[in-house]
Amino acid sequence: MAFKKEEEIIIEPKDIFVGNPDAPVTLMEFGEYESEVCAKANEIVKQLLDEYEGKIRFNFRHFPQTLIHQRSLKAGEAAVAAAQEGKFWEMHNVLFENRRNLGTTSLKLHSREAGVTDKKFLDHLVNGKFGWQVQDDLKEGRVLGIKEIPAFFVNGELVKGKPTFANLSKEIEAAIKKSKRKSPAKQRA
Repeated sequence: MAFKKEEEIIIEPKDIFVGNPDAPVTLMEFGEYESEVCAKANEIVKQLLDEYEGKIRFNFRHFPQTLIHQRSLKAGEAAVAAAQEGKFWEMHNVLFENRRNLGTTSLKLHSREAGVTDKKFLDHLVNGKFGWQVQDDLKEGRVLGIKEIPAFFVNGELVKGKPTFANLSKEIEAAIKKSKRKSPAKQRA
């Protein structure tokens, strides 16, 4: 008699959001955890989530620049591992706070700080269990034409220019207005 192997469901980065799940605007970033520019952008995203509370939701996708930052890939895997316990955003912020200290052993310590309790966390990192999810983000980013990070999208449209609060706010405001123009048509339908 053959045993049926249980299929493990892995929560993927494309399915992890913070903010209002029904928000009219989706802000998506492709970035990595070792980049100073991405760390600064993370602070801007926090401000945007406060400023547009209820109006936006945010999704972070991994785009590790492994030629420059050798530890960025494993850091992305650590975030995906934390997501399996619902701790993605906690780990996300801890990784940015500790972006200069992202060795595999340090990632285990950071996971505790983020509240991750999985006893196999280090094994998962060493064995690359969540490497495919990070690679999938990287591939999708390449398909979207990303060449440098951070790269932001508002409702699927690439934001041109530097990821400043003013620049991203302008794009979010335009997307909110656009969504309001569409909503009366939905109500009549």
